[in-house]
Amino acid sequence: MRRIRWTAIPVLLAAAAACTLLPGPKAVPRVTFLLRPDSPARGGPAALCPEGSGTLLVSLPREAPGFETERMAYLLRPATVKYYANSRWADSPAGMLAPAIVEALEKTGCWRAVVRMPTTLPADFRLDTEDLVLEQEFFSRPSKVRLALRATLVDLRAPGILATRRFEALEDAPSEDADGGAIAAGRAAEKLLGSLAAWAHAAARSGTASR
Repeated sequence: MRRIRWTAIPVLLAAAAACTLLPGPKAVPRVTFLLRPDSPARGGPAALCPEGSGTLLVSLPREAPGFETERMAYLLRPATVKYYANSRWADSPAGMLAPAIVEALEKTGCWRAVVRMPTTLPADFRLDTEDLVLEQEFFSRPSKVRLALRATLVDLRAPGILATRRFEALEDAPSEDADGGAIAAGRAAEKLLGSLAAWAHAAARSGTASR
């Protein structure tokens, strides 16, 4: 029994040494992506905006539940949200989209000024956006990125809602990963912001004309 006991010790020590020498799993670097529209809404012809439609106040978008995070969301099946482990957005969808909305509205040249909340400056209209969703859907190949939100234009001069509309843009991802999702998200943002900017000005002009 003593021989067995003593001969077992070197074997255990050798195994422990081998464990310390074997390389451990390599840490996967985290990648951070920016949401950048390929080309935010371009200014329209001057004839469409002969004069500014007043000052527009833009509130911070509000995300739908499950999307108020920097984590990049994807779906393998409807109603089941997952997140990439090592890929994140630089900010939440609302935080990234807020300045892009302002830029798109400014580039139309249809507003005297576009101001982000919070501010104490007086304004004529307010644009609210909610139910913001930014997700990569693996329901088919290629996967698609869906960017959607609900917009409401409010007249602040005689408080009341002028118009409400839901916007949605779908774009094919060039690759089946977070990189492809980020590229497709930029393209989807370009489409959605262009539609949103045109709609906001049309709704404001319609409301002004009816008074």
